[in-house]
Amino acid sequence: AGGVVLGKAAEKLFSLSGLFAVYKPKGPTSAGVLNLLKEKLLAEAGMQTNRNKRKEVLKIGHGGTLDSAAEGVLVIGIGKGTKMLGTMLAGSKKYTAIGLLGKATDTLDATGQVTEEKPYDQITKGDLENVLQKFTGDIMQVPPLYSALKKDGERLSTLMKRGEAVEAKPARPVRVYSLSLQQFQPPLFTLDVECGGGFYVRSLVSDIGKELSTCATMQELTRTKHGPFTLEEHALHEDKWTIDEIARSLEHCTSLLPGEPSHKKLKTEHPGETAVSCE
Repeated sequence: AGGVVLGKAAEKLFSLSGLFAVYKPKGPTSAGVLNLLKEKLLAEAGMQTNRNKRKEVLKIGHGGTLDSAAEGVLVIGIGKGTKMLGTMLAGSKKYTAIGLLGKATDTLDATGQVTEEKPYDQITKGDLENVLQKFTGDIMQVPPLYSALKKDGERLSTLMKRGEAVEAKPARPVRVYSLSLQQFQPPLFTLDVECGGGFYVRSLVSDIGKELSTCATMQELTRTKHGPFTLEEHALHEDKWTIDEIARSLEHCTSLLPGEPSHKKLKTEHPGETAVSCE
């Protein structure tokens, strides 16, 4: 562009197009991970100079926010792949979540302030397994106050951190394809969840606690699958964030994209919100 001759690495970078997955560690935001990926690719292409303008030239985005404290699969769209991210947002996701009985926090996870403590000794593994049936299928869910949902253009979490009064969003329909208990070592319990777009695992853990006449908060969350992309097979760790590795991954992942028939017919009920409401 503008008469600039690009090197081979830069040419290859700008020819990349499609969807691939990276591993998001605990700590950084999803946007922070995307920015780091972008920086690494542009640096490898020898385009560190005039950085802000260069960033805009490279079309890249992610397909559904993971909380800072969460880890796992983050789907990335590059080139024309950015137009496919909306479909990814509405697709199914799998999570492994560790919940803690007996404590509630304002954020519904381990990063928040404890707001309530209740006994949990009476709860058995059978009690927990029976309760899970109530949260499978099409259910109603109230999104957390600390979330990426927006009010007047600002995230609810930003408003909450400023100490502003925020009203809870109304309960809305969400879909849980499967929900199972993997481990029960009181006060901790481990769940495997497969859900549709706009679902909050934090809210699920909190609601399970209430249903058991105690309280619960999410301690850890790992997204193990998003659409056809799995954590084990497809998520590139930071040492593989190179132009060649991503090119190989894009080639490999192309064959995955047509094949998610079991969930294709199921449309999300909130297409306008999923971009900011994914867990």
